[in-house]
Amino acid sequence: MLLMGKAAQWLLPQPFLLTAPASGAALQHQEKVAELVTVLIILLLVATGVALLSRRLRVPYVTGLVLAGLAITELLPRRIGLDSSLIFNLFMPVLLFEAAINTDISRLRSTIGPIGLLAGPGVVLASGVTAVLLKFGLGLAWIPALLVGVILAITDTVSVIAVFNEVPVPSRLSTIVEGESLFNDGAALVLFNLILQVQKTGSLTFLEGLQNLFVVIVGGTLVGLALGYLTTALFTQSDDPLSSILLTVAVSLGAFQIGQFLQVSGVVAVVVAGLIVGNIGLSGSVSASSRVTLLSFWEYAGFGVNTFIFLLIGLEIDLLTLWRTLPAVLLAVLAYQVGRILSVYPLLAVVRWFDRPVPLRWQHVLFLGNIKGSLSMALALSIPPSVAGRGELIALVFGTVLLSLIGQGVSLPWLVKQLQISHLSASDQQIEELQAQLMAAKAAQEELDSLLKAGVLPKSVYEEMRSSYQVRVARSEKALRDFYNRRPDQLMIGERTKLDAIRRRLLLAEKGAIVEAVRKRILSEEVARERLQAINEQLLALEDD
Repeated sequence: MLLMGKAAQWLLPQPFLLTAPASGAALQHQEKVAELVTVLIILLLVATGVALLSRRLRVPYVTGLVLAGLAITELLPRRIGLDSSLIFNLFMPVLLFEAAINTDISRLRSTIGPIGLLAGPGVVLASGVTAVLLKFGLGLAWIPALLVGVILAITDTVSVIAVFNEVPVPSRLSTIVEGESLFNDGAALVLFNLILQVQKTGSLTFLEGLQNLFVVIVGGTLVGLALGYLTTALFTQSDDPLSSILLTVAVSLGAFQIGQFLQVSGVVAVVVAGLIVGNIGLSGSVSASSRVTLLSFWEYAGFGVNTFIFLLIGLEIDLLTLWRTLPAVLLAVLAYQVGRILSVYPLLAVVRWFDRPVPLRWQHVLFLGNIKGSLSMALALSIPPSVAGRGELIALVFGTVLLSLIGQGVSLPWLVKQLQISHLSASDQQIEELQAQLMAAKAAQEELDSLLKAGVLPKSVYEEMRSSYQVRVARSEKALRDFYNRRPDQLMIGERTKLDAIRRRLLLAEKGAIVEAVRKRILSEEVARERLQAINEQLLALEDD
C-alpha cells in the first residue's frame, strides 16, 4: 500500500500537467518553436518560387536560392543563419552519401587519373598559390592566409552539376567533376586540420604531416569499407525499403561520427561507405522497388539539404559588410582563380602520359567551374577564435562565396554552350530513347523472373506478361542493330562515341580479368604485361565520351 501510494503521487499529477498554465520560460520556448516553423514555411515557399523562376529564366537553381536569401532577410520573423556544427555533422554527410551512392565505381575508375591529380596535388597547389597571393596582397599572417587558401580550394559540385543538368556535357567530364568534388572535400579538410594543428602546437615537420595525412585517409577508408560491407550484408537479410532508408541514414551519419571519434577522415569514411552501398549493396539481392524507393529518398534528401543551405548562405551574408570588404574579396577571387589555373592546366597536361588526355575545352570548364559553396562557409565559421582577424576572414570568405555563386554560376552555362562541348544530335537522342526502352524492358523481365521464382505469380500470368516485354525488347534491339551496323564513315560523332564507350567498358572488363588472373597465379606477369599494354593502347585510341 505504501508503494502504491508513492506511485500514485508520481502518476496522478501527470495528466494535470497537460492543463496546467505554462510558465514564462515554456511560453517563450513555444513562441520560438512557432517562429521557427513559420521561418521554415517561408523558406519552403521561397524555394518553390525560385525553382519555378530559375527554370523559366534559365538561371542556376542554387544561384537563385542565394539571391532569394539576400532578398528575404528582412522579411523573416527571426534571424537564422548557418551553423558550422550542423553543416559538418548533418548536412555534409547527407550530401556526400547522396553523391557517393549515385556514383558508378566503374566510371570513377576509368577517370581516376585526372580525379586523383585534381583532388590531391591540385588542392595542395591551389591552396598554396592562393595563400601566397593573400599573404602579400592583403598582408595576412601565414596561418590565416593558409586557412583561407584551403577554404577557397574547395569546389561546390552541386552548382556545377546543376549547370550540367541544363546544358548536357560528355559523361566523362561530368564524372571528373563529381569525382573531384567527392575527394577534394576530404583532402581540404585534412589540410585544414593540419594547419590548425600547426597553429595550436607551433610546429609540424613535413614527415609528420605526411604521416598524419596517410593515417587520416587510410583510417577513414577502412571505416567506410567496414560500414559499407556491413550495410550490404544487412541488405541481404531484409528487403524492406523503409528499414533500408533508416539503415542508410544511420550509416551516412554514423560513418562521419565514427571517423571523427577515431580521429580519421569522416568525409572519406562517408564517401567510401556510400560507394560500397551504391555499387555493391544495391546491385545485389535488393528488389527493384526497394532500390527505386531508396534512391528517390536520397535524391530528395540531397535536394532538400542543398535548398536550405543555399538559402541560408543568402540569409547569412551582410551586404554592407560585403561592400566594405569588396576590394579584399575581389583580390581573393583573383587569387583562387590563379591557383585554379596553375592546378588545372599543368596537372591535366601530365595526364596524357598515363591516361587518356583531357581535352582543352573540358579544362576550361573545370577551371571556371570551381564554384564555392556551403563547405567553404562552414570551414570559415569553424576557424577558432585564437586565429588573428577571425571576423575579417569570415567576411572575406562569405563575400567570395557570394561573388562565385553569382558570377561563375551565371556565366558557366554560357561558357559550356560557347565551347560546344555537348554533341547530342537528333540521332543521339533516338539511340538513347531506344536504349532506355531496352534497359527498362530487360529490367522488368528480370523482376518478373524473381516474382515467378518467389511464387508470387502463376506461370501462365508470368508467360503472358513476359512475352509482351519480349516484343518490346526485340523491337528495340532491331532498331539499335540497324543503327550500329552502318559503315563507320556513316556514323555520326555521337554514335561513334557511344560505340567507343561500349568498347571501353569491354576493354576494362578484359583488363580486370587479366589482373585477377595474375593475382590468382593463373597467368604469368610477363604474358599479362604484354596483353595489358595492348589493351591500354586500345583504350588510349578511343575517343573521349
